[in-house]
Amino acid sequence: MNEQNWYRGNIHTHTTESDGDAEPEKVAAWYREHGYDFLVLSDHNHLTLLDYGNGRDGSLGPLMIPGEEVTLPLDDDGVPVHLGAVGIDRLVEPVDAGDVAATLQANIDAIQDAGGISCINHPSWKWAFDHEAIIKTRGASLMEVFNAATQCNNFPIPVLGFLSPSEIWDNVLSAGVPIFGVASDDSHHYHDFSPDLDNPGRGWVMVESDELESESIVEAMASGHFYFSTGVFLGEFKASPDQISLKIRREADSIFLTRFIGRDGTIYGEQVGREISYRPTGDEGYIRAHVTSSNGLQAWTQPVFLS
Repeated sequence: MNEQNWYRGNIHTHTTESDGDAEPEKVAAWYREHGYDFLVLSDHNHLTLLDYGNGRDGSLGPLMIPGEEVTLPLDDDGVPVHLGAVGIDRLVEPVDAGDVAATLQANIDAIQDAGGISCINHPSWKWAFDHEAIIKTRGASLMEVFNAATQCNNFPIPVLGFLSPSEIWDNVLSAGVPIFGVASDDSHHYHDFSPDLDNPGRGWVMVESDELESESIVEAMASGHFYFSTGVFLGEFKASPDQISLKIRREADSIFLTRFIGRDGTIYGEQVGREISYRPTGDEGYIRAHVTSSNGLQAWTQPVFLS
């Protein structure tokens, strides 16, 4: 694609059909009014369907992609294993297969059988599981590296030995399991806005696609043709095993630091500025870019695998 078409979307949000505090129509309206092109309503073990058409052709919008959060356990006991089911054609019933890895795999398979792609949601919520379970699975397309819900433990606590989602992601990639990262809202609260509430608008994906159509968007995510963000926008992004280059959109007087990260979470390069490039040596295993702004916002690109 010569001209990059970026579509903004959220793939993890809840309504009154599960544990959100707003009706599906109100949730979709919030995302429409805030410039989102597509949305997945991911209620727990429930397929919530709306047809709002394509938000860029004059119809109501946003484009609604069918989804669900396949949720185990079904009560407050046991390890929480939650998977986003994106682009499914029917409800996916949760499968408890005993241990975490087997349960992940059983539900990944069930999501694929329903025509969708799977996202491993918030592994650090309640410190549920880490890369040791994920690397035993195959077939998941996505993993939440940033989940904006208030208790998802997005940042590392090295003194205590707990791993952040980004550290888990690097361990998964270093083990040779190709999973693409996402940011999501996991929103539940739409009436009051506060740091201690799970509000919308805090984490999203920017998908590169020829068109704003459900199958095209899901295929692009499954192929890793997207980046994810909490507020940093890329004007341009190109990636190959030969070179990674990106242009960051100006944001007032913000300063941007980009780190190029590879095997085992090693930082192979750091650059300050809005136009950045990196040439892999071939020894990094994979390379991904992580952009942080002086205002605290972030963006992540997908890994480029070098071998």
